[in-house]
Amino acid sequence: MPTLFRFLLVVAVLAALGFAAVFSLATMVDPDPREISTPIPGHRLPSPSSR
Repeated sequence: MPTLFRFLLVVAVLAALGFAAVFSLATMVDPDPREISTPIPGHRLPSPSSR
């Protein structure tokens, strides 16, 4: 039984470290917003006569 408890303890510590890493990235890192533009090919636009 001690090996099972040791395994569960290691898994719990690794999960806590992963959660702490994700939480710190979500709270401390602030992405800079920027505008995104994607060109659309002319053949994908509807023709003026179909309106």
